[in-house]
Amino acid sequence: MIKSSFLFVLSLFASTSLFAFQDMSEVKIEVIPVNENVYMLMGRGGNIGVSVGDDGVFMIDDQFAPLTPKIIEAIKTISDQPIKFLINTHYHGDHTGGNSNFEKEGTLLLAHENVRKRLKENEKNPEGTGLPVVTFDSKLQLHLNGEDIMAVHVHNAHTDGDALIFFPKSNVLHTGDTFFNGMFPYIDLKSGGSVDGDIEAAKTGLMLINENTKIIPGHGPLATYSDYKKYLNMLEGIKRNVMSAMKAGSSKEEIVADENLTSEYITDAAAEKAFINGPKIRGTYYDSLKTED
Repeated sequence: MIKSSFLFVLSLFASTSLFAFQDMSEVKIEVIPVNENVYMLMGRGGNIGVSVGDDGVFMIDDQFAPLTPKIIEAIKTISDQPIKFLINTHYHGDHTGGNSNFEKEGTLLLAHENVRKRLKENEKNPEGTGLPVVTFDSKLQLHLNGEDIMAVHVHNAHTDGDALIFFPKSNVLHTGDTFFNGMFPYIDLKSGGSVDGDIEAAKTGLMLINENTKIIPGHGPLATYSDYKKYLNMLEGIKRNVMSAMKAGSSKEEIVADENLTSEYITDAAAEKAFINGPKIRGTYYDSLKTED
């Protein structure tokens, strides 16, 4: 059974605006060594990945705009090189909020094409700043800091613009929000996400890695291969349970209320204060599977 943690409340959420207007003055950026020259930064919002070396700093996601100065200072503790490259794993504001700030610093922004489209359409950014300059469709490869870094698009998973970022030499994978370690998934159906796509994203990630890979999830603590495999088992198990209930004639209301469909993995009590609690994830599964049926 995957257990909840206080990180449910502290690191999550937003789809973008839940924490965007809160006081960030007390937020501390924690730098966590992952493997070789790759680090994970935890603060408020999605986990940041950082690769350091002679070619400059390569950064994955950037949390909320007010945290940019703190993030820059944290990175200075592990590298004196400029932040040259920043890739977004998807478009949500707790992963892209600092884009405009880093753009002003001269950082080159990269992302899947759909990330640029969604950020460009954002009414809260009428000036169109912080848009990825380099975009890709299915995959992108960068050769930096002694790594052959792979960015792989996974279709209609958490959103319609998700990318997995893999460092083969360091043996580190950043999953973006296609993996919430120790939590129910957040599948943003309104942004092109789907249950089946999220399952396929986890399968793709597991195919890229091995049992020794260190995994930076979109949210939650640094993860192992076993943690990631358990997450996939949960995604598939909830799907089986909800599909069985739907085939038996259960309504959406009945499925949302039926804790037995998900309690094998996380109880409703454990996820009560999480952004995605038991009733929410059961409703999401129903809506997605009904559409995909």
